[in-house]
Amino acid sequence: MDLEVTRTLAIPANELRWKFSRSSGPGGQHVNTSDSRVQLSWSVAESAAVSEQQREQLTARLGRRLVGGAITVTVSAERSQLRNRETALDTLGELVREALAPPGPLRRATRPTRGSARRHLAGKKRRSETKQQRQRPSAD
Repeated sequence: MDLEVTRTLAIPANELRWKFSRSSGPGGQHVNTSDSRVQLSWSVAESAAVSEQQREQLTARLGRRLVGGAITVTVSAERSQLRNRETALDTLGELVREALAPPGPLRRATRPTRGSARRHLAGKKRRSETKQQRQRPSAD
């Protein structure tokens, strides 16, 4: 089953790498016998599903999450491996979707208003006075 990221991008199932292991947490005796923890990896560097421009954008935006050109999502929130698999697919899809989204509008730099600057200084002065009150009286 392919992972549909956007209307124009779907990651083929054969590019997704699954790993399963035992999860910690609740589950009683069942937790010791089932591999419900899921690791889903997708190699951005080797994927044929994305264009070269998309690959560069993904590499730039997911830079800290990529290890060896691949992004990995680990899920062990549920006791069921199936639900963890579904969550991992959703999470990976959301990460890729956000990385490919166009950047938002740039912030136009503005100066603080006169009133906000006055309130800021008044707050600092109050804080200073509070701290001055905590000091020991001088011996004079």
